[in-house]
Amino acid sequence: MQDWLNSLLTLLALPEYGLSSVFVVSFISATLLPLGSEPAVFGLVKLNPHLFWPAIGVATVGNTLGGMVTWAMGLASHKVVDRYSYSSHHVRALDWLKRIGPKACLLAWLPLVGDPLCAVAGWLKLPFWPCVAYMAIGKLARYTLMTAALVGVFGA
Repeated sequence: MQDWLNSLLTLLALPEYGLSSVFVVSFISATLLPLGSEPAVFGLVKLNPHLFWPAIGVATVGNTLGGMVTWAMGLASHKVVDRYSYSSHHVRALDWLKRIGPKACLLAWLPLVGDPLCAVAGWLKLPFWPCVAYMAIGKLARYTLMTAALVGVFGA
């Protein structure tokens, strides 16, 4: 498995696969797997400054699609779970999400809680397309601000 992962990462690091690599990494990082996509976006922009907006766009699309998959996983898990013992923290968090609705998916860009938030939105059966729209807005803002900040600090 480790050899396969190393060969995949080596392949994705090749310049001719730049935008597609950003897409794959962004997609995977929006699932519940622990992976950050910002270094891939910044690396591509650092090597190819003219790809700033294409990289932001591809990362946003990939990360939003990954969030959509996570939402669907949450919906599927809701169908599987018959009972769930709620603690007071769970009940408060679920009540908050129900009150806020799809707008809570604006926070899908947050580390650690953003991806599970998408899953819980699906589990709560929050409307799919509004959730996707808010996910995309949050993720676009994150990639734009973080990449611009990194380019400003480290130069392009």
